[in-house]
Amino acid sequence: MRGYFAQVRRAGFDIGLSTGKLTTAMVDVLLRLPPEAAPSKELVVQHLGLLGQMSSTRDINAAWNGAKRRVVREHPERFCLDGKVLRPASAMEDRLREKLSAAGHRKLATLAAKEGMTPDELLGRLISAWRSSKA
Repeated sequence: MRGYFAQVRRAGFDIGLSTGKLTTAMVDVLLRLPPEAAPSKELVVQHLGLLGQMSSTRDINAAWNGAKRRVVREHPERFCLDGKVLRPASAMEDRLREKLSAAGHRKLATLAAKEGMTPDELLGRLISAWRSSKA
């Protein structure tokens, strides 16, 4: 069926829907999903119906990236981003953070540059100061 709609688009017919409106539709679908359903792009596009079938892959990918960021920003109690993967917030509660985020690394490097040391040295001092304050 998707191949048919690809032929229709190539023939010059398009749904004329912006990526922003497609993003809004994807956010609405994500909010209506039951909590036990894994939020995936394929599931959301399937729930969009004809709108999802008529949209180009480029538009769907752009809208999906925007929808992930928007739903995490607006509903952090339900969803969270694990790298680029959208997950339910309940799945991330038990996991420990394995590595420092890019923003955290930039902040650490900036602070270390201000103090005149490497980020590793600064992190070592921060950890030792934290341990001594706990005792």
